[in-house]
Amino acid sequence: MVNNRTSEATTTAVSSNSSPPKACAGCGGKIADRFLLYSMERYWHTRCLKCSCCQAQLGEIGTSCYTKSGMILCRNDYIRLFGSSGACSACGQSIPASEMVMRAQGSVYHLKCFTCATCRNRLVPGDRFHYVNGTIFCEHDRPSGLLNGHLNPLQNNPLQSSPMLPDQKVC
Repeated sequence: MVNNRTSEATTTAVSSNSSPPKACAGCGGKIADRFLLYSMERYWHTRCLKCSCCQAQLGEIGTSCYTKSGMILCRNDYIRLFGSSGACSACGQSIPASEMVMRAQGSVYHLKCFTCATCRNRLVPGDRFHYVNGTIFCEHDRPSGLLNGHLNPLQNNPLQSSPMLPDQKVC
């Protein structure tokens, strides 16, 4: 069974002078350093508590870290990988850490959920699409008369054409 729950942990610097040596959750070695980190109910060398993506030492960049599917992440990488909630913007279900995703305007989607709202065709990398008021449309199903979610006063002007509309994106 895969645990896709996300948790935010607080990283606390602790002086190790008055206690017996602790074992580091990262390397397994004894922590004889003057300071150690306590996070996710385990002790860490300051050099061992790192983001699984960017390898930043988490004790140096803040007091929070995130865990999901066995990965330890800094805030920036967590948001980059899973969006702010870790859930798909279309279906609301959790997105596993190992799963590929599609992104649009800061929203994150399962590959299977990144579909046109009208025809339900799945969009793939390289496809052009329109993102109107948080809704995805394929190149052919863009609501007529809408431009960035507003009525386009020039919609009947045949001279007004461009290869890429302002609300059009490329996967």
